[in-house]
Amino acid sequence: MGRSGLYPEPMTGETDMRQSMTGFANVQGAAFGLSWAWELRGVNGKGLDLRLRLPDWVEGLEAQVRALAAKAIVRGNVQIGLRLTAQAGEGALRLDETQLTAVLDAMSRIEAEAMERGLSLAPSTAAEVVGLRGVLTSEAAEVDQEALRNLLVADFSRALDAFVGMRQSEGAALTEIVMRQLAEIESLVTEAEAAIAARAEAQVQRFRAQLARVTDNVDGIDEARIAQELALIAVKSDVTEEIDRLRAHIGAARDLMATKGAIGRKLDFLCQEFNREANTLCSKSGDAELTRIGLSLKTAIDQMREQIQNVE
Repeated sequence: MGRSGLYPEPMTGETDMRQSMTGFANVQGAAFGLSWAWELRGVNGKGLDLRLRLPDWVEGLEAQVRALAAKAIVRGNVQIGLRLTAQAGEGALRLDETQLTAVLDAMSRIEAEAMERGLSLAPSTAAEVVGLRGVLTSEAAEVDQEALRNLLVADFSRALDAFVGMRQSEGAALTEIVMRQLAEIESLVTEAEAAIAARAEAQVQRFRAQLARVTDNVDGIDEARIAQELALIAVKSDVTEEIDRLRAHIGAARDLMATKGAIGRKLDFLCQEFNREANTLCSKSGDAELTRIGLSLKTAIDQMREQIQNVE
């Protein structure tokens, strides 16, 4: 197999820090009689799933937040929330009673329609209702939207940096774990090679004993056919190719750990290839010691895959 795609060339010089897909960050700020708190939470995901819960009356905020997040994060399910409230005593925001009534009436109609169709909707909170466009009015309309948005985006950038920093710290720990597990797998492959060498003599003796039993009890035996059968047995029990592939996969995994960008999906696929070879090794071993090593390999590979599930 070539080195394109799954087997990339290792990078030289500086590399991006490896990230995990879990993280948390919280940043608070205040201005214009308002206070706010950004919160980011991330968990594992097959791709990038950004879920934003932002007040929609701050125009242009969501687009900027989404663009910044997508630039810094490649994979993971990430929830981004902003709580924006009036500071006590400031009188910066006021409820528009007419709009509030219209919103609540609309929500009631939506919930009734959903019930008729057998759908269950999650209950809305007061904070969510207040965040809807037009519910907060008066002084809020006098706030400089651009200035407010710039402050909110600046604080979001700080929160995003903290979030990515936490993911990188966990990513560094994951890198150490995965590299140790690769070393363990490599050690088991070396043990397997030694067991194969030890098995060779035993196989020869076993083949000779089997051949002696056949030739002693069968008249006019076709020696060419016996040779063919013995060659077939040898081929079926030969695990040289599996050992070579396991070593190639170990090298590929180390190369991936040294490359820039997201590698989690490639590592996960590589673990499937590791498992394929370990399974074949066990099925072709014909030897108790080699089978034991093969099972230990499967365990080590499964443990590594558990860690890789969290690599971006």
